[in-house]
Amino acid sequence: MRVTTLATTLTFAGLLPLSAQAAQDASDELRLVVPPWPGVTVKSEIFAQLAEPLGYRVEAMGVSSTVGYQVLQSGEADAFLAGWVPAQQESYDAAMENGAIVDLGNNVNGARMGFTVPDYVAETGLTSAEQLADPEIAKRFNRSVYSIENGSTVTDMLNAAIDADVYGLGDWEGRPSSTPGMLSEVKGAVQEERWIIFYGWTPHWMVPEYNTVILDDPEGVYGDDNGSSDVKTIVSEAYAQANPNMLKLLDQFVLSADEQSEFIRAYSLKNGDLEEVAHDWLASHPERVASFLEGVTTRDGDNALDAVEESL
Repeated sequence: MRVTTLATTLTFAGLLPLSAQAAQDASDELRLVVPPWPGVTVKSEIFAQLAEPLGYRVEAMGVSSTVGYQVLQSGEADAFLAGWVPAQQESYDAAMENGAIVDLGNNVNGARMGFTVPDYVAETGLTSAEQLADPEIAKRFNRSVYSIENGSTVTDMLNAAIDADVYGLGDWEGRPSSTPGMLSEVKGAVQEERWIIFYGWTPHWMVPEYNTVILDDPEGVYGDDNGSSDVKTIVSEAYAQANPNMLKLLDQFVLSADEQSEFIRAYSLKNGDLEEVAHDWLASHPERVASFLEGVTTRDGDNALDAVEESL
């Protein structure tokens, strides 16, 4: 998968007439918006290794999610595999209102964020943030909640909950840090099996690495529905109309949060080579590959599964 930025000169494939769509997609190129996040980086490379044996060229555009919505609307990009909602709600709503994008639904099931503890803490019976009001539980956590960078939306959410004394947090201390700094605190606590509570999310490598559990959040400190998030596949309207075969593959490319957490761990925590991590994931999940490719063909109309299996 070729990686570019907006400053790079892009060469776009010419579109065939709409009447040719029945035979093949109009374009043999797919330009993916890929912000510098480990999850979408690996996920986009996995998708590229599915699409390229089918006769498509996949280009990764290294831009932020905000810029990503802009280039999807301007026609400079075709698709985005990390449309996080509600985190990107404003950009998403604006693009939808303009009729510029098509929402294919979630490509990750189970994405969520919130108050998080290691499994050995949850196994004592702590399942809900409501229990943080218990003085004995508060004492075991030293009345401290770890979070990521000051100024981040989620740390602002935590600070607002402390100020409002939600879950009895009024006398707790929020302890923001860099994301690596917070996870270093988690690592140290897990090694000693100390109690720690922090801002966590899935998919992320912290889930398989530290056996994390996100607590119920009935007051919605981290959002409605216990902090659940949508991670959407967003496609430009023009590309969706002209490329039904690729649209089908994009629509069927759906992962679980646990699957994405595992390959984030292999790439980001274990410093795996991007192409190798993607290849190894595909090679070890043949049944998932088959489900992604059901009803999809190569760009020339041949068997897609045969083409991908041969490439692996």
